[in-house]
Formats: sequence, C-alpha cells, structure tokens
Amino acid sequence: MTEVAFHFNAPDKLAYACRFARKVQRSGARLVIAAPVEALEALDRMLWAMAPQDFVAHCRSDADEELVLASPVVLAVDARSAPHHEVLLNLNAEVPEGFGRFDRLVEVVSAQDEADRAEARARWRHYAARGYAITRHDLVLKGA
Repeated sequence: MTEVAFHFNAPDKLAYACRFARKVQRSGARLVIAAPVEALEALDRMLWAMAPQDFVAHCRSDADEELVLASPVVLAVDARSAPHHEVLLNLNAEVPEGFGRFDRLVEVVSAQDEADRAEARARWRHYAARGYAITRHDLVLKGA
C-alpha cells in the first residue's frame, strides 16, 4: 500500500518542491512531481536556476521517451504518464489519479493559502477513508 505523507506549512510550495526534489535525487530514488501546467513551468525554471552543487536532473513528462526514462525527476501534469513509481510529490488541488501505483505519495500544503489548506483537508479525508495510514510533517517545526 502506498505510504502517504502530508508536509504542512510550506511557506512557498514550489521552493519546497525544489528542495524536496534535491533530497530525493540525492537519496537515489526517482521522483514524479505532479502539478498544473503553470506550476510545472515555474518549477522547471526554478530547478534550472539552482546552484550548480544543488543541480536536480529533471525533465517534463512530454520530453523524448529516452530522456524521461533516464531522468530521476519527472515533471508531469498527469502522474499516470510517468514511468517511475517510487515517489510522487503532488502539487495539485485534487487527489492524483493513479497514486496507488507509487511507493510513496507526498502532499505539500501551504502555510498561508486557506483554499490550498481546505483542498488538502479534502485529500486527507479521501486517503483516510480508504484506509491509508497518513504521516504528518509540520515544516514549521522542522525549520524547512
């Protein structure tokens, strides 16, 4: 069963996604980041702008198949289109379709955006109602 974790109180969800991608890549795991097109475009730019020592090899899910298969981090509108099934970072407002095929699912929740927080509560209820054990990480307490 997929491990589900909520990372609460992110001051900037995209900046947190960049740090999370760096951490996952350094661990040797593969990551899929699911988000709306506009967020993926911004995230792509942010990942390319990271310091050389923090570089995160990544591509969009619509890139050449060979590149997508080789990339440790794939940015996707639809997580079902990604070839990797280790870690899914969801930046969408709704539960990502096909999340159950991933080993881990991480939901990032804004510190200030009340609409985002309400959508996260709905996703939490969705997972809990289906029997998923949910881990909670408060980013304020962690200093992230």
